[in-house]
Amino acid sequence: MFPWTHAAFGYAVFLVVAGALVALDLRGRLSRAELLAVVAGTQLPDLVDKPLAWQFAVLPSGRSLAHSLLVAVPLCLAVLAVVWYRGHAEVGLAFALGYATHLFGDVYVALYYWRVEEFTFLLWPLLPPYPYDDFTSFGEFAAGVEVTTPLLAAFGVAALGGLVFLVHFLRAPWWSSPRAN
Repeated sequence: MFPWTHAAFGYAVFLVVAGALVALDLRGRLSRAELLAVVAGTQLPDLVDKPLAWQFAVLPSGRSLAHSLLVAVPLCLAVLAVVWYRGHAEVGLAFALGYATHLFGDVYVALYYWRVEEFTFLLWPLLPPYPYDDFTSFGEFAAGVEVTTPLLAAFGVAALGGLVFLVHFLRAPWWSSPRAN
Protein backbone atom coordinates (compact mmCIF):
# COMPACT_ATOMS: atom_id res chain seq x y z
CA MET A 1 0.00 0.00 0.00
CA PHE A 2 1.02 3.57 -0.54
CA PRO A 3 1.25 5.91 2.49
CA TRP A 4 -2.03 7.67 1.67
CA THR A 5 -3.78 4.31 1.28
CA HIS A 6 -2.57 3.17 4.71
CA ALA A 7 -3.77 6.49 6.16
CA ALA A 8 -7.16 6.28 4.45
CA PHE A 9 -7.70 2.66 5.50
CA GLY A 10 -6.71 3.38 9.11
CA TYR A 11 -8.88 6.51 9.21
CA ALA A 12 -11.88 4.63 7.80
CA VAL A 13 -11.53 1.76 10.28
CA PHE A 14 -11.07 4.25 13.11
CA LEU A 15 -14.26 6.10 12.10
CA VAL A 16 -16.23 2.85 12.03
CA VAL A 17 -14.94 1.68 15.43
CA ALA A 18 -15.16 5.09 17.11
CA GLY A 19 -18.52 5.81 15.46
CA ALA A 20 -19.91 2.58 16.86
CA LEU A 21 -18.72 3.55 20.34
CA VAL A 22 -20.30 7.00 19.98
CA ALA A 23 -23.54 5.44 18.73
CA LEU A 24 -23.57 3.06 21.71
CA ASP A 25 -23.07 6.11 23.94
CA LEU A 26 -19.79 4.72 25.27
CA ARG A 27 -17.78 7.84 24.47
CA GLY A 28 -17.97 11.49 23.42
CA ARG A 29 -16.70 13.32 20.33
CA LEU A 30 -13.55 12.30 18.51
CA SER A 31 -10.54 14.54 19.00
CA ARG A 32 -7.72 15.97 16.90
CA ALA A 33 -5.26 14.10 19.11
CA GLU A 34 -6.96 10.80 18.19
CA LEU A 35 -7.01 11.69 14.49
CA LEU A 36 -3.30 12.53 14.55
CA ALA A 37 -2.54 9.37 16.53
CA VAL A 38 -4.35 7.08 14.09
CA VAL A 39 -2.54 8.65 11.12
CA ALA A 40 0.82 8.44 12.95
CA GLY A 41 0.15 4.76 13.65
CA THR A 42 -0.63 4.08 10.00
CA GLN A 43 2.62 5.68 8.82
CA LEU A 44 5.21 4.73 11.46
CA PRO A 45 6.11 1.22 10.21
CA ASP A 46 7.06 2.50 6.76
CA LEU A 47 8.73 5.65 8.09
CA VAL A 48 11.10 3.41 10.06
CA ASP A 49 11.61 0.43 7.76
CA LYS A 50 11.65 1.87 4.25
CA PRO A 51 14.48 4.39 4.75
CA LEU A 52 16.53 1.98 6.87
CA ALA A 53 16.20 -0.75 4.21
CA TRP A 54 16.11 1.17 0.94
CA GLN A 55 18.34 4.18 1.62
CA PHE A 56 20.75 2.96 4.28
CA ALA A 57 20.66 -0.85 3.79
CA VAL A 58 20.61 -1.36 7.58
CA LEU A 59 17.52 -3.60 7.51
CA PRO A 60 16.98 -6.61 5.25
CA SER A 61 13.59 -5.41 3.99
CA GLY A 62 11.17 -2.51 3.91
CA ARG A 63 8.95 -4.77 6.02
CA SER A 64 11.07 -5.93 8.92
CA LEU A 65 11.79 -4.10 12.19
CA ALA A 66 8.78 -1.80 12.66
CA HIS A 67 6.51 -4.27 10.83
CA SER A 68 7.37 -7.04 13.29
CA LEU A 69 4.84 -7.85 15.99
CA LEU A 70 7.84 -8.19 18.30
CA VAL A 71 8.27 -4.41 18.00
CA ALA A 72 4.71 -3.32 17.19
CA VAL A 73 3.00 -4.83 20.24
CA PRO A 74 5.46 -3.50 22.88
CA LEU A 75 5.54 -0.10 21.15
CA CYS A 76 1.75 0.20 21.09
CA LEU A 77 1.56 -0.90 24.74
CA ALA A 78 4.20 1.70 25.68
CA VAL A 79 2.33 4.48 23.85
CA LEU A 80 -0.90 3.36 25.49
CA ALA A 81 0.73 3.34 28.94
CA VAL A 82 2.12 6.87 28.52
CA VAL A 83 -1.14 8.42 27.29
CA TRP A 84 -3.19 6.42 29.82
CA TYR A 85 -1.05 7.90 32.57
CA ARG A 86 -1.76 11.35 31.12
CA GLY A 87 -5.51 10.65 31.10
CA HIS A 88 -5.98 10.15 27.34
CA ALA A 89 -6.10 6.39 26.76
CA GLU A 90 -8.26 6.96 23.66
CA VAL A 91 -5.22 8.50 21.92
CA GLY A 92 -3.15 5.37 22.58
CA LEU A 93 -5.96 3.16 21.33
CA ALA A 94 -6.20 5.26 18.15
CA PHE A 95 -2.43 4.90 17.61
CA ALA A 96 -2.60 1.12 18.14
CA LEU A 97 -5.56 0.80 15.78
CA GLY A 98 -3.71 2.79 13.11
CA TYR A 99 -0.63 0.63 13.54
CA ALA A 100 -2.71 -2.57 13.35
CA THR A 101 -4.45 -1.41 10.16
CA HIS A 102 -1.04 -0.76 8.60
CA LEU A 103 0.10 -4.31 9.32
CA PHE A 104 -3.22 -5.75 8.11
CA GLY A 105 -2.99 -3.60 4.99
CA ASP A 106 0.37 -5.19 4.21
CA VAL A 107 -0.93 -8.78 4.53
CA TYR A 108 -4.54 -8.73 3.36
CA VAL A 109 -3.79 -9.93 -0.20
CA ALA A 110 -1.53 -12.74 1.08
CA LEU A 111 -4.23 -13.58 3.64
CA TYR A 112 -6.90 -13.72 0.94
CA TYR A 113 -4.82 -16.11 -1.18
CA TRP A 114 -3.46 -17.85 1.95
CA ARG A 115 0.19 -17.29 1.03
CA VAL A 116 1.44 -17.70 4.60
CA GLU A 117 5.09 -17.49 3.55
CA GLU A 118 4.51 -13.77 3.03
CA PHE A 119 3.60 -13.29 6.73
CA THR A 120 7.14 -13.95 7.95
CA PHE A 121 7.96 -10.26 8.35
CA LEU A 122 5.45 -10.17 11.21
CA LEU A 123 7.89 -12.20 13.31
CA TRP A 124 11.18 -10.69 12.13
CA PRO A 125 13.98 -11.34 13.27
CA LEU A 126 12.77 -14.79 14.37
CA LEU A 127 11.74 -15.45 10.77
CA PRO A 128 13.31 -13.93 7.65
CA PRO A 129 11.28 -11.20 5.95
CA TYR A 130 9.58 -12.14 2.70
CA PRO A 131 11.67 -10.73 -0.19
CA TYR A 132 9.02 -8.52 -1.76
CA ASP A 133 10.96 -5.30 -2.39
CA ASP A 134 13.86 -4.42 -4.64
CA PHE A 135 15.69 -1.88 -2.44
CA THR A 136 15.29 1.05 -4.78
CA SER A 137 15.58 4.53 -3.37
CA PHE A 138 12.46 6.66 -3.13
CA GLY A 139 13.75 8.82 -6.00
CA GLU A 140 14.21 5.78 -8.25
CA PHE A 141 10.78 4.51 -7.26
CA ALA A 142 9.13 7.87 -7.99
CA ALA A 143 10.93 8.16 -11.34
CA GLY A 144 9.62 4.72 -12.35
CA VAL A 145 5.97 5.47 -11.60
CA GLU A 146 3.89 5.49 -14.75
CA VAL A 147 1.06 8.02 -14.79
CA THR A 148 -2.10 6.17 -15.76
CA THR A 149 -5.81 6.85 -15.50
CA PRO A 150 -6.22 4.49 -12.49
CA LEU A 151 -3.30 6.21 -10.74
CA LEU A 152 -4.85 9.64 -11.36
CA ALA A 153 -8.20 8.32 -10.10
CA ALA A 154 -6.47 7.00 -6.97
CA PHE A 155 -4.89 10.41 -6.41
CA GLY A 156 -8.31 12.02 -6.83
CA VAL A 157 -9.86 9.68 -4.27
CA ALA A 158 -6.90 10.29 -1.94
CA ALA A 159 -7.30 14.06 -2.33
CA LEU A 160 -11.02 13.82 -1.55
CA GLY A 161 -10.33 11.62 1.47
CA GLY A 162 -7.64 14.05 2.60
CA LEU A 163 -10.13 16.91 2.34
CA VAL A 164 -12.70 14.99 4.41
CA PHE A 165 -10.01 14.25 7.00
CA LEU A 166 -8.93 17.92 7.09
CA VAL A 167 -12.50 19.15 7.62
CA HIS A 168 -13.00 16.53 10.34
CA PHE A 169 -9.70 17.52 11.95
CA LEU A 170 -10.46 21.26 11.92
CA ARG A 171 -13.92 20.75 13.43
CA ALA A 172 -12.77 18.40 16.20
CA PRO A 173 -11.65 19.51 19.66
CA TRP A 174 -8.04 18.83 20.62
CA TRP A 175 -9.04 16.31 23.27
CA SER A 176 -12.05 14.02 23.53
CA SER A 177 -15.06 15.38 25.28
CA PRO A 178 -16.37 13.24 28.10
CA ARG A 179 -19.30 10.98 27.41
CA ALA A 180 -22.68 12.63 27.85
CA ASN A 181 -24.54 11.46 30.96
